[in-house]
Amino acid sequence: MSRARPLRRWATLAVALAMAFGTSLSISPPPASAHGVAMFPGARTFLCWQDGLRDNGQIIPFNPACGAAVNQSGPTPLYNWFAVLRSDANGRTTGFIPDNQICSGGTGGPFDFTAYNAARTDWPTTHLTSGATIQFRYSNWAAHPGTFQLYVTRNGWNPANGLAWSDLQAFASVTNPPASGGPGALNYYFWNQQLPTGKTGRHIIFVQWVRSDSQENFFSCSDVMFDGGNGEVTGVGPNQGTTSPTISPSISPSNSPSNSPSTSPSSSPSGNGGCTATWRTDSTWPGHFGATVTVRNSSTATINRWTVRWNFGSVTFDGGPWNGTVASPPPNVAIGNVSYNGTLAPNGTTSFNFNAAGNVPNPLPALSCSTT
Repeated sequence: MSRARPLRRWATLAVALAMAFGTSLSISPPPASAHGVAMFPGARTFLCWQDGLRDNGQIIPFNPACGAAVNQSGPTPLYNWFAVLRSDANGRTTGFIPDNQICSGGTGGPFDFTAYNAARTDWPTTHLTSGATIQFRYSNWAAHPGTFQLYVTRNGWNPANGLAWSDLQAFASVTNPPASGGPGALNYYFWNQQLPTGKTGRHIIFVQWVRSDSQENFFSCSDVMFDGGNGEVTGVGPNQGTTSPTISPSISPSNSPSNSPSTSPSSSPSGNGGCTATWRTDSTWPGHFGATVTVRNSSTATINRWTVRWNFGSVTFDGGPWNGTVASPPPNVAIGNVSYNGTLAPNGTTSFNFNAAGNVPNPLPALSCSTT
C-alpha cells in the first residue's frame, strides 16, 4: 500500500460522485501529510477505516459510531486515518488541547477529526486483560524519532461524559521503539507493554506521540474493554457482535471474503522441547488475506516458549499478529509467544492470527517451530 493510495481513493470517489450527479468536479485531494495512530489496540480512526472501506474504495461504515462520524465530517478523515496531528503541539497536553477534543488533537490539524471525540459506547472496541503484557503497535506511515506517552482512563470514568485530561492517568512511555518495516505502508512501531492493573470494564487508552525533531505531535484514542480478552475486536465489519482476534476486512455484504482453508504443516525436530506449526488460510479478499497459525507441543514434556519462522516474500502484515509477538518482521518472519500462551503441555496447542497485504503464497510457506 503506497502513501498515495488514500489520495487515489479520494479522487476515485470524487469522480464517482461527479458522474452520479452529472456534474464536473475540480478534484483537490487533501495534502499527503501522513504519520500514524495506534493500530493495536486500534484507534478510532484506524478501526473505523477498516470497518467502512469497501472494495470499490468507498467508505460506508457498518459501525454506528463510525457512521455518525462520517455523516458529520465526511469520509476524508478516514482516508487519512493516520493523520491525527498538530504541527505546533510540542508535547503540550492540558491547556493546549481542550477537554472533549483530546481524541482529535483539538481543531488545529490538517483534517477535521472532531467527530471522533463523540462520547458514546459503540466505537470499535479491543478486548484486553488488565495487567497482561501485549505488543503495542503504532503506525509508522511516516517515520520520526520521538517518545510515545501512554495514558488510560481512571477507574470510575463515565464514557457518557466525554474525555477530559483529568480523566487520564499516565502509565508508560517508550522512546524510539523498533519498526516492523519502512514507512509508507501498513507497517508499525512495536513494543511489549504491561497494561495497567486493577482495570475492569470500558476505558480509553490514549497515546500522544511526541516527536523529538520537531514540534509536531500525533494523537490516538483506542476504545478498550478490560474483560479478560486477548485482543479480540468487536464493532468492525458487517457482523458487529462477533468477537474475533482478527480485525475483519471491511467489505460489502455482496462481496464476502472467500473461505478456502488450507494447511501447511512444518515441524522442528521431535523430542523433548519440540513443537510443530500449521498454517490455515481463513479468508481472502482483493489484495489481502487472513490466516491462523496453530502451534502444537510435539514433545513429551511441557514447553514454556515457542517461536515460529517462515519467509513471507513480498507479503506484509496489515493487521496483527494477534496472540503472538513479532521477533522479526517480513520477509524473514519470526513470531514468538506472548505472556499467556507460551506454556503448552504435551500435545497442547495455541494459535496466533494475522491479516496480510498481498496474495496467499503459493505454495504456502514452510513453517519451522522451535522452543529456544
